[in-house]
Amino acid sequence: MIPVTVTNIFLSNVGFVVFLKSRQDERSLPIFIGVSEAQAIAMHINKVQSPRPMTHDLLKKFLELVECRLDHVEVTDLQDGTFYSTIVVRFEGQTLAVDARPSDAIAMALRCNAPIGVAEHVMKTAGTVIQDGGESASAGGSAPPAEEPDAIRDLEKQLQLAIQEERYEDAARLRDQLRRALHLA
Repeated sequence: MIPVTVTNIFLSNVGFVVFLKSRQDERSLPIFIGVSEAQAIAMHINKVQSPRPMTHDLLKKFLELVECRLDHVEVTDLQDGTFYSTIVVRFEGQTLAVDARPSDAIAMALRCNAPIGVAEHVMKTAGTVIQDGGESASAGGSAPPAEEPDAIRDLEKQLQLAIQEERYEDAARLRDQLRRALHLA
């Protein structure tokens, strides 16, 4: 697992995106999330207190009451454009894994001060490097060779522009097209 931190939440033209930044290199993993999960994550990051417990606060309190500790969360897989994650807890000497949406897992990890990790194959497939000026490169961070066909260079430029303009659904589609063109899919 690659250790990551939550760096930003953005509202794009198609919804909210949370960015998980690798602690080992320059890659970031953008994940689309729902409105309520974005609110839960943003409230915690910005230290906004709700007058009544929100769902993730309630779950944290429940874990504490039954003496269960959230150990870490993992973004484990990406299938057909959907991310999968696991919440790993310790309870009565056992390690238990619970399937969860990444947005809920991230919200819980932040509240419980637990580490977040991303599987290497997920970061390799969907990660991106945001360079100075907002440009994006491949997950490996290297620029394409000069001899690549114009179509691939055009796809890369369109991908960079989509990320700069925060059109993340378009960026994901372009990233997938680029990977297919480079036979990386």
